[in-house]
Amino acid sequence: MHVFYTPDITSDLYTLNEEESKHCSKVLRLNLGDTIHLIDGKGGLYEAEINGMSKKNVQLKVISKQLEFGKRNHHLHIAIAPTKNIDRLEWFLEKATEIGIDEITPLICDRSERKIVREERLEKVITSAVKQSLTAYHPQLNPTISFAELMKQKTDAVKMIAHCMEGEKPFVKQVIVPHQSYLILIGPEGDFTPAELDAALQNGYKPVTLGTTRLRTETAALAACFEVNYINR
Repeated sequence: MHVFYTPDITSDLYTLNEEESKHCSKVLRLNLGDTIHLIDGKGGLYEAEINGMSKKNVQLKVISKQLEFGKRNHHLHIAIAPTKNIDRLEWFLEKATEIGIDEITPLICDRSERKIVREERLEKVITSAVKQSLTAYHPQLNPTISFAELMKQKTDAVKMIAHCMEGEKPFVKQVIVPHQSYLILIGPEGDFTPAELDAALQNGYKPVTLGTTRLRTETAALAACFEVNYINR
C-alpha cells in the first residue's frame, strides 16, 4: 500500500506536490490507473487513482474516503526534554506516532543537555511515521518551550510528572481515568530538579512512576505512551 500525506486536500481532485510526485512516478514507478492512499492528518483516509502525470506533477482522483479513520477515545500530550543525541528523540517520535499520540512538546529543563532542536526535522520524522503506520491523525508538534513557560499554560488535561526522586508515586494506571485528556512530563537524563518538581506539584501535576528501573528519557516517554494507550484500548 502506497501512502501519501496530503494535509491540504479539499476535493475529489488533487495534485501531489513536486516532491511527492517525483516519489510517486520516479521512485515507486506508479502509472496511470494505479491506486494509492492519501491521509490528511485530520482523520481522513482516501483511496485515489492516478489520472494524470507530467514531469513535475501527478494528478489524482479520489474514488473513496473514510473520515475519522482510527479515531481514538482519548488525547495524549507528552512534553519531553530533548535528548543530547537527537536520534534518540527522533526514535521516540517515530515509535510514539506508530503507537498513538496526539501532541508532543520539546521541553527545556534546568538539566537539559540540549537546548535547541530543529523542529522542521522532527516534523518530517513524524510525517514519515504517519505514512508508514497508516495513521490518519498527524500528531501535533508544538514549539519548544521552557519548563517555566509550560507551568503558566492552562489545560483541562489530567497532568502528571514522571520523576525519579524519593516520595510516594503511584503508577500511571492508578492516576488516570480512561477516555480523558492527559499531559505527561518527561525530564532529561539528570531528571527534573527539586525546584521543578515543586513547581509542577503546585500547578496541579501528579507525581507518577513508570517502574522500578531508571529509564532513559526516550524509553520513559515511550513507556508512558504505551501505558496510556493500553489503559484506553
